[in-house]
Amino acid sequence: MSKVIFLTGDHRSADSTDGLAAGAPHGPGEPLLDARRRPLHDLRISVTDRCNFRCTYCMPREVFDADYTFMPHSALLSFEEITRVAGVAVQMGVRKLRLTGGEPLLRKNIEVLIGMLAALRTPDGKPVDITLTTNGTLLEKKAAALKQAGLARVTVSLDALDEHKFERMSDSRVSVETVLRGIDEAARVGLAPVKVNMVVRKDLNDDQILPMARHFRGSGHILRFIEFMDVGDSNGWNLSEVLTGAEILQRIAAEFPLEPAQAAYRGEVAARWRYADGAGEIGLITSVSQPFCGDCTRARLSPEGKLFLCLFASQGHDLRSLLRGGAGDEEIAARIAAIWSGRGDHYSELRGRETAQRKKIEMSYIGG
Repeated sequence: MSKVIFLTGDHRSADSTDGLAAGAPHGPGEPLLDARRRPLHDLRISVTDRCNFRCTYCMPREVFDADYTFMPHSALLSFEEITRVAGVAVQMGVRKLRLTGGEPLLRKNIEVLIGMLAALRTPDGKPVDITLTTNGTLLEKKAAALKQAGLARVTVSLDALDEHKFERMSDSRVSVETVLRGIDEAARVGLAPVKVNMVVRKDLNDDQILPMARHFRGSGHILRFIEFMDVGDSNGWNLSEVLTGAEILQRIAAEFPLEPAQAAYRGEVAARWRYADGAGEIGLITSVSQPFCGDCTRARLSPEGKLFLCLFASQGHDLRSLLRGGAGDEEIAARIAAIWSGRGDHYSELRGRETAQRKKIEMSYIGG
């Protein structure tokens, strides 16, 4: 058996903002900091609350059934409204935009929005990093258009290679091969490296960890394992079903020796590990066992224009009324700054305490 290197978190970026205090004035070249001195760097934009999967950990069919009422199209932010919020955020320090859902590829003409976002520039004239998370069902068909519009990379959700396990996790009749073809096509057109996200639920799909590792080793894709999280209030989360990142790492390292890799940037959600033989890398997203709230630089924009400060938030902050009420960009920027500067969210560090037992937004609505 090969030596196991346990996950320690030492290779994550430091929680540092070069001595700037929270609440400091946000001037040119200065980061906008929250109450815990975390800069605003990433904006995740949910473009729809609809999805063609009913994953058990996200959108269980017993809740999101045929009678469930989704948002009407008129309630959704238009592409112009999304681009306006994103443009203001970029001027305030955001450097990465991720489109999510629901399933974002269900939003009609999504490549048009990507093209609009790709035209945005930072104050020093640089383009913004634009990525997208998808279940992969429409990716083979749309990958080329997404790349041409300006998308940089995609992350694809795939929880098993075994057809029965995949069907059980996704509660769909989509084949694994459909998702794999989408991944291959995304890589072919240059949406690379493709990241593949696997949510691990103990005794449900944890036997797929090694088959997934074997399949994606040497492929150029980055496989990331996500601990089963208590997102929303409808997924029946139980701590006993969580397989920790350390346990996942131990299983893989028993067959393929691993070594830690440094985070690429502050706020990167996955702890990175390289195969010792150079066959690529994996990631571990450990919100439950090793919370990374201290480095969280992400805000989330909901389909109808609410700004959320945490994946586990109870409520958002309305921006749509400003957009549709004639507010100027400076007023929108001031509102975002006020919201972010008061942010103290660190739910994953509180999980399990009485104070953490609260109603939470659903991941299908705000994106992962």
